[in-house]
Amino acid sequence: MRSFYINSVSTIVAQPEDFLTSEEILEVQGNILKASARNYKELIKPMMLRRMSKAVKMGIFSAVQALSRSGIKSPDAILVGTGQGCMQDTEKFMQQIEESEEQLLTPTSFIQSTHNTVSGQIALFLKCTGYNMTYTQNSVSFESCLLDAQMQFELDPEIQNLIIGAVDETSVKFTGFQKLDGQIKEEEITNTDLLNSNTPGTIISESAAFFSISREKSSGSLAVCSAVKIFNEVQPDEIEEKVIDFLHENKLIPKQIDAIVLGNNGDIRFDTYYQKLQQGIFSNVPQLGYKSLTGDNDSISAIGCALGVSILQHQLIPKKFRINSKSASTFNRILVYNQYLGRNHGFILLESVEI
Repeated sequence: MRSFYINSVSTIVAQPEDFLTSEEILEVQGNILKASARNYKELIKPMMLRRMSKAVKMGIFSAVQALSRSGIKSPDAILVGTGQGCMQDTEKFMQQIEESEEQLLTPTSFIQSTHNTVSGQIALFLKCTGYNMTYTQNSVSFESCLLDAQMQFELDPEIQNLIIGAVDETSVKFTGFQKLDGQIKEEEITNTDLLNSNTPGTIISESAAFFSISREKSSGSLAVCSAVKIFNEVQPDEIEEKVIDFLHENKLIPKQIDAIVLGNNGDIRFDTYYQKLQQGIFSNVPQLGYKSLTGDNDSISAIGCALGVSILQHQLIPKKFRINSKSASTFNRILVYNQYLGRNHGFILLESVEI
């Protein structure tokens, strides 16, 4: 599959806007992390903002900001990943069905409740009439977008620039179901203590991350997305073999990876997958974690990817992301690995534009 260039990044999480490069940490008590507010009026008209759910606001703002940073006015295609879609609007729609006893409903409520609402609203905002796709593949929704981007660049020579990203929000009822399902920790903890936890569950959060990507390298290119792979189920004892096979497919071996971005989320049942790599083939490379700052959701691997891009761009790892004390003189290749509840594993291989 064809690799592509990442030219800009925009993220929204429960941390300050510059959290990828700064040492500042926003400490939050509680098991549900709300995304920090941005100055949405800077890019979106107030009249439009009043009708937007939080996921739509985050998606449009991040997409437009990423495009602006890359100098692109309108992309040739839009790809969005979301595990749950606009859950707040979905809950409103379901409540209206109940209150009206399944009688007359406004079409707007239904339109805003669908999973492709964010990608559609981005397209309307940008007046982009090109290819538009939403992937709802649980915690590999973003990785599915990356695979589609590779295919678009491979198959359609007309596509030169894409906007790609992922977004998820929390909601009162669905997030409550996640707690009943054991996905959220029973005890209330501080996000900075997450990776030291030894209990089931994690902290659920909201996030958005968008990237402006292109077929060809430009003077502003930050990184190369060289390879992506997803698979559904694997045993913890098999994860090293899966990584080695993935690297071998890309003519690499583990010692050629300069850092690994891991999705440790404090869930004692499933962090074993990451620990196998931490104690095994990647024991001597810098190991990075980010979910103690951002929490976890189905789109969070896009934040892990953004962190990898930032390290390749700046050749620097802020201390707050470090899991171990290993260092590297240069960062040319970074592996991003994420899974959720032992399923939907994703590998993203990022490389420097200089190699």
